[in-house]
Amino acid sequence: MNSGHNTKVYQALRCETGDCVTSSLELIGEEPLLIHFDEKPYSVVMRTPGEEVFHAAGLCLGEGIVDTVDDFKTIGYDKDLDPNIIDIWLTPERYKKIQHILNRKTYVSQTSCGICGKKMIEDLNSVLEPAENGFEIEVDQIFDCVSKLSKKQNYYPRTRGSHAALLFDDRLKIVSFAEDVGRHNALDKAIGKAFMDRALPSANLLVLSSRISYELVQKAARAHVPMIISKSRPTALAVEMGQALNITLACAFEESKLLILCGKHRIKRG
Repeated sequence: MNSGHNTKVYQALRCETGDCVTSSLELIGEEPLLIHFDEKPYSVVMRTPGEEVFHAAGLCLGEGIVDTVDDFKTIGYDKDLDPNIIDIWLTPERYKKIQHILNRKTYVSQTSCGICGKKMIEDLNSVLEPAENGFEIEVDQIFDCVSKLSKKQNYYPRTRGSHAALLFDDRLKIVSFAEDVGRHNALDKAIGKAFMDRALPSANLLVLSSRISYELVQKAARAHVPMIISKSRPTALAVEMGQALNITLACAFEESKLLILCGKHRIKRG
């Protein structure tokens, strides 16, 4: 594995119109990350190596484990252990509030297979709040932001195997960016960067390379981001969540096609 670029080159056979040739193929890396609380395992996620602290911080915010950076007592690596392990200690006050979360067998973002909408809403009601109004954006600006996402992606042009998340403030300046083999991981990293830098309150727009699932709406809601734009359609449950949480969901196709699923009041049309 190339630790600097998190990719590995394989030899592949390319076939086209009956002719096959061997050529090099660059693939994005994937390794497990183990997250500990008080040295006890909490979750294992498969991700592209790098930005582990931000990844873990973003996941903690999205799951309702923390509300502010100050809820962390410490977060980081144990030098004596595998670098793929993140150790987290919370303040005693925070532990009292979220013990029920740490005790559940799976965290919400792991349960996309088979979880029903009713169960999900019940689990998240205590940690999600409707987004505030105020932020607005013009259609042309949306496509400009989507274009910036593509330009920021480093792994995807080479590997065709990564996802990306890009956060903007109300003036459409970049707050944070992340890219990972997993779409949830990319968003956790991008949110985690802004969260740890105490810049998350300025984030108003999230642009994703992937489809919008309910888990990604959940993470955006926890980060108080009122608008999500993606390159593909959201799931029905994501739209239901967006409507319930006053979050704008829209899809930008090609260079001029925009599909607005909910929260159209934030998008100014000429």
